[in-house]
Amino acid sequence: MPLADDAVEARAQGWRTLAALHAKIEDRLEKALQKGHELSVSEYTVLDVLARQDGWHMRMQQLARAVVLSQSATTRLVTRLEKRELLRRYLCEDDRRGIYSEVTPAGRELLELAGPTHDAVLKEVLAEAAEQPELAPLAAVIT
Repeated sequence: MPLADDAVEARAQGWRTLAALHAKIEDRLEKALQKGHELSVSEYTVLDVLARQDGWHMRMQQLARAVVLSQSATTRLVTRLEKRELLRRYLCEDDRRGIYSEVTPAGRELLELAGPTHDAVLKEVLAEAAEQPELAPLAAVIT
Protein backbone atom coordinates (compact mmCIF):
# COMPACT_ATOMS: atom_id res chain seq x y z
CA MET A 1 0.00 0.00 0.00
CA PRO A 2 2.96 2.43 -0.04
CA LEU A 3 1.99 3.58 -3.53
CA ALA A 4 -1.49 4.56 -2.36
CA ASP A 5 0.02 6.33 0.65
CA ASP A 6 2.42 8.18 -1.64
CA ALA A 7 -0.46 9.29 -3.87
CA VAL A 8 -2.45 10.49 -0.86
CA GLU A 9 0.56 12.43 0.43
CA ALA A 10 1.23 13.94 -3.00
CA ARG A 11 -2.37 15.19 -3.24
CA ALA A 12 -2.25 16.54 0.30
CA GLN A 13 1.05 18.30 -0.36
CA GLY A 14 -0.29 19.72 -3.61
CA TRP A 15 -3.33 21.07 -1.82
CA ARG A 16 -1.20 22.63 0.96
CA THR A 17 1.01 24.28 -1.65
CA LEU A 18 -1.99 25.66 -3.53
CA ALA A 19 -3.51 26.96 -0.28
CA ALA A 20 -0.20 28.61 0.69
CA LEU A 21 0.08 30.41 -2.65
CA HIS A 22 -3.56 31.48 -2.52
CA ALA A 23 -3.15 32.87 1.01
CA LYS A 24 0.01 34.75 0.03
CA ILE A 25 -1.66 36.31 -3.03
CA GLU A 26 -4.88 37.20 -1.21
CA ASP A 27 -3.04 38.78 1.73
CA ARG A 28 -0.93 41.03 -0.49
CA LEU A 29 -3.86 41.96 -2.73
CA GLU A 30 -6.03 42.79 0.29
CA LYS A 31 -3.42 45.14 1.73
CA ALA A 32 -2.70 46.88 -1.57
CA LEU A 33 -6.35 47.28 -2.61
CA GLN A 34 -7.38 48.54 0.83
CA LYS A 35 -4.50 50.98 1.03
CA GLY A 36 -4.73 52.32 -2.50
CA HIS A 37 -8.44 52.10 -3.28
CA GLU A 38 -10.39 51.27 -0.12
CA LEU A 39 -11.54 48.00 -1.70
CA SER A 40 -11.39 44.49 -0.31
CA VAL A 41 -10.32 41.63 -2.56
CA SER A 42 -13.93 40.39 -2.60
CA GLU A 43 -15.25 43.83 -3.56
CA TYR A 44 -12.69 44.13 -6.35
CA THR A 45 -13.58 40.64 -7.57
CA VAL A 46 -17.29 41.49 -7.76
CA LEU A 47 -16.59 44.64 -9.76
CA ASP A 48 -14.15 42.78 -12.01
CA VAL A 49 -16.51 39.86 -12.66
CA LEU A 50 -19.38 42.22 -13.50
CA ALA A 51 -17.15 44.35 -15.73
CA ARG A 52 -16.31 41.32 -17.83
CA GLN A 53 -19.99 40.64 -18.62
CA ASP A 54 -21.87 41.99 -21.60
CA GLY A 55 -23.84 44.92 -20.29
CA TRP A 56 -21.78 44.99 -17.08
CA HIS A 57 -24.52 43.16 -15.18
CA MET A 58 -25.33 39.70 -13.87
CA ARG A 59 -28.01 37.91 -11.87
CA MET A 60 -27.23 37.64 -8.18
CA GLN A 61 -27.13 33.81 -8.26
CA GLN A 62 -24.65 33.84 -11.15
CA LEU A 63 -22.55 36.45 -9.38
CA ALA A 64 -22.42 34.36 -6.19
CA ARG A 65 -21.14 31.37 -8.18
CA ALA A 66 -18.63 33.49 -10.10
CA VAL A 67 -17.07 35.01 -6.97
CA VAL A 68 -17.28 31.72 -5.02
CA LEU A 69 -19.33 33.08 -2.13
CA SER A 70 -22.63 32.01 -0.62
CA GLN A 71 -25.68 33.85 -1.83
CA SER A 72 -26.08 35.61 1.53
CA ALA A 73 -22.42 36.71 1.60
CA THR A 74 -22.75 37.97 -1.97
CA THR A 75 -25.89 39.92 -1.06
CA ARG A 76 -24.10 41.58 1.87
CA LEU A 77 -21.14 42.41 -0.35
CA VAL A 78 -23.35 43.86 -3.09
CA THR A 79 -25.22 45.90 -0.46
CA ARG A 80 -21.92 47.43 0.71
CA LEU A 81 -20.93 48.28 -2.86
CA GLU A 82 -24.39 49.66 -3.55
CA LYS A 83 -24.15 51.96 -0.50
CA ARG A 84 -20.89 53.27 -1.95
CA GLU A 85 -22.70 53.78 -5.28
CA LEU A 86 -20.31 51.42 -7.08
CA LEU A 87 -23.12 48.99 -8.00
CA ARG A 88 -26.85 49.10 -8.42
CA ARG A 89 -29.47 46.36 -8.31
CA TYR A 90 -32.58 46.18 -10.44
CA LEU A 91 -35.33 43.73 -11.33
CA CYS A 92 -34.96 41.64 -14.46
CA GLU A 93 -37.48 42.82 -17.07
CA ASP A 94 -38.12 39.29 -18.39
CA ASP A 95 -38.47 37.64 -14.99
CA ARG A 96 -39.57 40.04 -12.25
CA ARG A 97 -38.24 37.59 -9.64
CA GLY A 98 -34.67 37.92 -10.91
CA ILE A 99 -32.39 40.65 -9.61
CA TYR A 100 -29.42 41.96 -11.54
CA SER A 101 -26.36 43.71 -10.17
CA GLU A 102 -24.70 46.25 -12.42
CA VAL A 103 -21.52 48.33 -12.14
CA THR A 104 -22.18 52.08 -11.98
CA PRO A 105 -19.98 54.68 -13.69
CA ALA A 106 -18.30 55.32 -10.31
CA GLY A 107 -17.66 51.58 -9.99
CA ARG A 108 -16.14 51.46 -13.47
CA GLU A 109 -13.89 54.38 -12.63
CA LEU A 110 -12.69 52.78 -9.39
CA LEU A 111 -12.13 49.47 -11.16
CA GLU A 112 -10.00 51.21 -13.80
CA LEU A 113 -7.89 52.75 -11.04
CA ALA A 114 -7.63 49.55 -8.98
CA GLY A 115 -6.98 47.20 -11.92
CA PRO A 116 -3.32 48.16 -12.39
CA THR A 117 -2.73 47.78 -8.63
CA HIS A 118 -4.30 44.32 -8.68
CA ASP A 119 -2.25 43.25 -11.70
CA ALA A 120 1.03 44.66 -10.33
CA VAL A 121 0.63 42.91 -6.98
CA LEU A 122 -0.37 39.64 -8.63
CA LYS A 123 2.64 39.85 -10.96
CA GLU A 124 4.96 40.65 -8.04
CA VAL A 125 3.72 37.83 -5.80
CA LEU A 126 3.88 35.30 -8.63
CA ALA A 127 7.45 36.40 -9.45
CA GLU A 128 8.40 35.88 -5.80
CA ALA A 129 6.64 32.49 -5.79
CA ALA A 130 8.55 31.47 -8.92
CA GLU A 131 11.76 31.81 -6.88
CA GLN A 132 10.53 29.37 -4.21
CA PRO A 133 10.99 25.74 -5.26
CA GLU A 134 7.76 24.52 -3.65
CA LEU A 135 5.65 27.29 -5.26
CA ALA A 136 7.42 27.64 -8.62
CA PRO A 137 5.39 24.98 -10.48
CA LEU A 138 2.10 26.62 -9.50
CA ALA A 139 3.38 30.11 -10.28
CA ALA A 140 4.44 28.89 -13.73
CA VAL A 141 0.94 27.56 -14.43
CA ILE A 142 -0.67 30.89 -13.50
CA THR A 143 1.76 33.12 -15.36
